[in-house]
Amino acid sequence: MTRAAETKRGARWLMQAGLRPTRQRLCLAELLVGDGRDRHVTAEGLHAAAGACGEPVSLATVYNTLKAFCDAGLVNEISVDGSRSYFDTRLDDHPHFYWEDDGFLTDAPADQLKIAQLPQLPEGAELSRVDVVIRLKRPDN
Repeated sequence: MTRAAETKRGARWLMQAGLRPTRQRLCLAELLVGDGRDRHVTAEGLHAAAGACGEPVSLATVYNTLKAFCDAGLVNEISVDGSRSYFDTRLDDHPHFYWEDDGFLTDAPADQLKIAQLPQLPEGAELSRVDVVIRLKRPDN
């Protein structure tokens, strides 16, 4: 895919969500969806990728932009512990594998997960989302 096509896809992605395609948002959008593939990224990983492409974007801007993308419904934030979050461009309901040894997140097969029932919600609450993160580690050899 050409750079122009990736830019066009990123711009369309932003505009469909009602976000103004600023230079920095466009850069990050291209990295997230320019090739049409779903991905899981951390803010730090996206910051490094932007730098490798020659686009000077501060880490604070990456965090703020990812928050705006979450608020606009473009990505979902998946928290794997108190200090690490991944941002997922695949928006349908699906579980994840978190590989503790390597620190990366992958999609798990949704058709193999069965949730029979959720607990009753507290009065005055409504369900926002259910995230299923299955933590894995490689056995000691």
